[in-house]
Amino acid sequence: KPSLDSASDDAGVYSKNALAIAQRNGPVFVNFTAAWCITCKVNEINALDVDAVKLAFKDNAVTYLKGDWTNEDPAITSALQEYGRTGVPLYLLYAKDASRATVLPQILTPGIVLDALEAL
Repeated sequence: KPSLDSASDDAGVYSKNALAIAQRNGPVFVNFTAAWCITCKVNEINALDVDAVKLAFKDNAVTYLKGDWTNEDPAITSALQEYGRTGVPLYLLYAKDASRATVLPQILTPGIVLDALEAL
């Protein structure tokens, strides 16, 4: 069976503006990550780039944004601090037009992501 494209390949680039625009259209999943973050890479392979999750994102019209903190971008540092974090990974799921996101655990499974989508 043909595999869906990698979710992370289809991700938009995170910014507060991109988030605000995306939220007008529906839910938004934000993946704050970094090239050197091993946990981030494992979560992408095992929980985000799996067909069931990619299909659920598509079925629920979830916009996927990626915030790359590899070079410690100040805008991403600010977003991390807003949720009490000093580093990555941080996974946020925003309902449409919500001011605060649901914070997902630092270790993801497909079930955790699917349950969070179901709870929207």
